[in-house]
Amino acid sequence: QVQLVESGGGLVQPGGSLRLSCAMSGSRFSDYAMAWYRQAPGKQRELVAAVLSGGTTTYADSVKGRFTISRDNARNTVYLQMNSLKPEDTAVYYCNRKNSPLWSWGQGTQVTVSS
Repeated sequence: QVQLVESGGGLVQPGGSLRLSCAMSGSRFSDYAMAWYRQAPGKQRELVAAVLSGGTTTYADSVKGRFTISRDNARNTVYLQMNSLKPEDTAVYYCNRKNSPLWSWGQGTQVTVSS
């Protein structure tokens, strides 16, 4: 059974940066396109960024140019570098595979952007 453990969130001022990590276990990480999702209070979960097994990346328009997704197949880990953070980036961030069927969600990591 796949397990996902997210970390790296916190409270940051607008314009600040955070780096999120997600460790995956229970399957062969390198086989899967991976993604970061986020869910803000009262909103649906949305896909923020994805990285294919070969390294190709895609981003939601709202984060393009500010966020960078990457992966380390040797460490079974996917990262999300978030720069120039805005209050509207406040959400719980989750990782999962990019394509259905998704795995069970981890606990997520809270990102709060506020002065």
